[in-house]
Amino acid sequence: MGVLLIVVAGAAGVLARYGVGLLSPSIWATMGINIAGSFLLGFLVHAGRDLSPEVRNALGVGFLGGFTTYSTFSVQTVLEADGGRPDIAAVYVVLSVVLGIAAGAAGYASGRLAT
Repeated sequence: MGVLLIVVAGAAGVLARYGVGLLSPSIWATMGINIAGSFLLGFLVHAGRDLSPEVRNALGVGFLGGFTTYSTFSVQTVLEADGGRPDIAAVYVVLSVVLGIAAGAAGYASGRLAT
C-alpha cells in the first residue's frame, strides 16, 4: 500500500510541476518550485511526525520528490551558460542553493512551531 501511495502522490507532484511550468516556462519557475518544495519538505519533517510512515513517504518522497527537480535545475544552468549567459547561470545557481536551504530551514522551523 505504501508504494502505491508514493506512486500516486509522485504522479500528482509531477503534474503540479508540469502545470506550474506551463504557467511560467522559465528557469525562475523551476527555482520557485524547488524553493517551495524545500520549504514544504522541511515543514513535513517536523510537523508530519505524527503522520503514518506511509503518508509521510507519499508526501515527501512521492509528491515533493515529483514536484521538485534537481535535473531540470542542472540542465537549465548548463543551457544558460551555453547560451552565452553565464552571469544568469551563476545567479540562478547561487539563488537556488541559498534560497533552497533557507526555505528548508524556514519550513523546518515552521513545522517545529506548528507542533
